[in-house]
Amino acid sequence: MKIYRDTEKKQLEQVICNCCGKSLKLKEQVVLEGFCPVRVSWGYFSEKDGETHSFDLCEECYDRITGQFAVPVEKKDELELI
Repeated sequence: MKIYRDTEKKQLEQVICNCCGKSLKLKEQVVLEGFCPVRVSWGYFSEKDGETHSFDLCEECYDRITGQFAVPVEKKDELELI
């Protein structure tokens, strides 16, 4: 979950893992560790039609959750690391 100091200017103050509650390291509005931002807009055939959900996961929670998948996540190596 992203917390903003000024919502109009989008000044990021804190990022919290929605799963475990860990506060992620932040310096000058830049997250200094791996995390997974998720945003989904539910569609017509969903019970959540018309809703948009968003949350953030720390890397540890992401690994734990995706490690339980019956079909593993698709991984692709990036040629250039930013």
